[in-house]
Amino acid sequence: MNIIESFQMAWRSVFSNKMRSFLTMLGIIIGIAAVMVIVGLGNGMERYMTDQFRSVGTNILTVNVYGRGSTRSIDDEWMYQLAADHPDLLDQVTPMVNIYVPAKIGTENLTRTTLGGVSESYLTKVRSFTVAQGRELQYIDIAQRLKVCVIGAYVAQVYFPNGAVGETIRIGGNKYTVVGVMAQSGEKLEEGGEDDMIYVPYTTAARLTGAALNQYAVTVVDESRASEAKKLIETELEEVFGSDGAYYVQSMSEMLDAMTGMINVLITILAAIAAISLVVGGIGIMNIMLVSVTERTREIGIRKALGAKERTIMGQFVIEAAVTSAIGGVIGILVGYGLSMIATQLIVVLMQENMSVTPSNASIAMAFGVSAFIGILFGFLPARKAARLNPIDALRYE
Repeated sequence: MNIIESFQMAWRSVFSNKMRSFLTMLGIIIGIAAVMVIVGLGNGMERYMTDQFRSVGTNILTVNVYGRGSTRSIDDEWMYQLAADHPDLLDQVTPMVNIYVPAKIGTENLTRTTLGGVSESYLTKVRSFTVAQGRELQYIDIAQRLKVCVIGAYVAQVYFPNGAVGETIRIGGNKYTVVGVMAQSGEKLEEGGEDDMIYVPYTTAARLTGAALNQYAVTVVDESRASEAKKLIETELEEVFGSDGAYYVQSMSEMLDAMTGMINVLITILAAIAAISLVVGGIGIMNIMLVSVTERTREIGIRKALGAKERTIMGQFVIEAAVTSAIGGVIGILVGYGLSMIATQLIVVLMQENMSVTPSNASIAMAFGVSAFIGILFGFLPARKAARLNPIDALRYE
């Protein structure tokens, strides 16, 4: 008997009792589908996190200076000079001032709008926003502490439908003239979103809030050298303060790597737990194959009496187990795709987030390979039992 005939017999055996075969495959189907959905969810979460960090900028280093009792200090000029001295690593520098005073447009209070003070390079060069109307902040605004502001697309659409440039916004009781509107950068315009923002010159913000300049955003020339740039800033700050507790430098790129690493560990653990059902499915296949050997004892005896070798009998039952498991794997892949599509729609509808559950081709190929391997592995014992049957005892079996 050649290999093709063995597969044909295995196929007929599987479909001769469809319900029993389906129940045998069920563990494999559930295991494959679960692994696909979990891996797909991990891929979706990783892409979602990457997109979120890239919207902020993975080439950005955030520098926070605390001082902590040191008599020494740095200012914005010190940071600008540091970037000028290392143009191979550092690109743009912008001081950042958080504004916590109330802002109003007409009678409306802006409770969720992001308010901040930044330099002229922050919006278009650090964050890569695009000017839709008017202009961005300029050096003259910074130098003269002008009461001007640039707003996001959400603020412009909701509060200034007839045009925002030239209109005024009250921040901390002072009037600020809108000089520019940024184009939409987020996927949708919503309150508290990326486009719900108002930025003023950082010098104006510092005077308004009375805050010291202790936070800076620094972009690196090459994202792959972000760790080197971070080390440079830390070294320079330690020389000033004499202590590494007086500052903190955070790399968005390193933070993204840490987040994706944690997600991958979590998904690996969950996928391993889901894969236990594959083992359960393999045990089910072994159980059914042992039953099949018992049911076909006389058939095996006749074949051995006619000269069939042990390896031929063993090969037939191993192939039958592998075909059963492989068919279960294919069904599991189809079910996994269907569940992934459903999960994607549920995330969009329930969580209002554009995150897709997309199993990788590698995970699908691995899942199918594992399902076939499990069939061979757990089909070996019944196949060996069948191959070692004594033909005389088999022919006498009732």
